[in-house]
Amino acid sequence: MKADTERRAGTRIATRVPTRVRTAQGADQTAQTRDVSANGVYLYTKSRMEKGAEVELVLILPPELTSGQKCWVCCQATIVRVEEEGKEFGVAAQIRRMEIMPEATA
Repeated sequence: MKADTERRAGTRIATRVPTRVRTAQGADQTAQTRDVSANGVYLYTKSRMEKGAEVELVLILPPELTSGQKCWVCCQATIVRVEEEGKEFGVAAQIRRMEIMPEATA
């Protein structure tokens, strides 16, 4: 059995969308997704995050994961992996709960 066996429960959609990350301590950070699924997200941030930390994520889900339209969601998630990638950090988070938000205006 290979060490890098796929463990994802859902299909990931490659999409780069800005994401707001709020830590349990109330600190807001910005991030950019690499890919998203109904169960998890991988994102890049300039701030170090700790494995096991609870975070809130606000982002736009792509139409492939919704009923064909983009929608804003607020997710409660747990950081499951952190990888240092130069000046950024790659962060994998498992989504525990997701709520659709009213459409936000930019």
